[in-house]
Amino acid sequence: MLELIKKHEGKFRISYSISGVALEQMEAWRPDVLQSFKALADTGCVEFLAETYYHSLSFLFSKHEFDRQVDLHAALIKKHFNQVPKVFRNTELIYYNELAEYIEKKGYKGILCEGVDRLLGDRSPNFLYKAPNTSKIKSLLKNYRLSDDIAFRFSDKNWVEHPLTADKFAYWLHILEGKADTINLFMDYETFGEHQWAETGIFDFMRFLPEKILSRPGYDFKTPSEVVDSYSIHGDYDVHTPVSWADSERDLSAWLSNSMQHEAMKKIYSMEDKVKSIADNGLINTWAHLLTSDHFYYMSTKYWADGDVHKYFSPYHSPYDAYIFFMNCFTDFELTLNMRPAPLIEPPPVKTIKRTPKKKAVAVKERKKA
Repeated sequence: MLELIKKHEGKFRISYSISGVALEQMEAWRPDVLQSFKALADTGCVEFLAETYYHSLSFLFSKHEFDRQVDLHAALIKKHFNQVPKVFRNTELIYYNELAEYIEKKGYKGILCEGVDRLLGDRSPNFLYKAPNTSKIKSLLKNYRLSDDIAFRFSDKNWVEHPLTADKFAYWLHILEGKADTINLFMDYETFGEHQWAETGIFDFMRFLPEKILSRPGYDFKTPSEVVDSYSIHGDYDVHTPVSWADSERDLSAWLSNSMQHEAMKKIYSMEDKVKSIADNGLINTWAHLLTSDHFYYMSTKYWADGDVHKYFSPYHSPYDAYIFFMNCFTDFELTLNMRPAPLIEPPPVKTIKRTPKKKAVAVKERKKA
């Protein structure tokens, strides 16, 4: 990415959304990786987005914890990259009207979300929209078809468009001229090198893609903030219940579709008040790590293609193992928490009332002194 930015003299622009826990791991174990992202930030061509620090579903269960995580993450982005995030990306692109309104009140000017066909109808995801209950914040919708062509179908030899070349993909973008303001490609970072191994040709594809896209006048790359500043709102994107970019349903079922997931989620969030009352940053940090959405994703019992994706990501033999391991961790943490003394409740301060001696007593004293 840095080579492409330099090659195209800043015309190639990208953005990243990196959780706080990922940045923590880079800082502790791979400072060279963190430094590579800092080098990207220094180019002025890369924007770092806001998100929850622990990659959690906290907005759905605790607004207080959500605020804490978003603010913690923003401070970390400022520390490492000297940027104040202006655009928000919620965990797994979870989005709905209530979230957009809340994020607008926190001062963000843009929010990323999935372009869901059933909500768009015959409209295109290639424009800016807004939630009907907001006034200024703009919603940037993912073009999931074009994104998934790279993220999932690139190396599929049974795909009718295989092999996907930079020329072909650029052509698909160019034929949208006059029919789009922005084409948003959102994908996991591990698309490049893990989901699509180097042997698939993914790095050569990316190496040539920017120049193929830029070869057509009127086409350029923009960061999300630049997109928000460049284009007007095209209409309302009305989302009453949460959507995400996960699984074929594009809802919350990847994390909340069975009793194991619901129970685990309920139990861990039920500890919030007790954990925070102790005011031990180490305990709060441990608890918050157990909120990370991946724990509940691994407990999914879906079948077919979605089930295969869950299985691919999971380090466990089965979703039941994922649940058992999580609940063992939860129980151990709960025991640790119960062994801690209850927080001391300090009594209210006692006010000392100073009384001024009566004038008569002062006069007597003065006479004695004389």
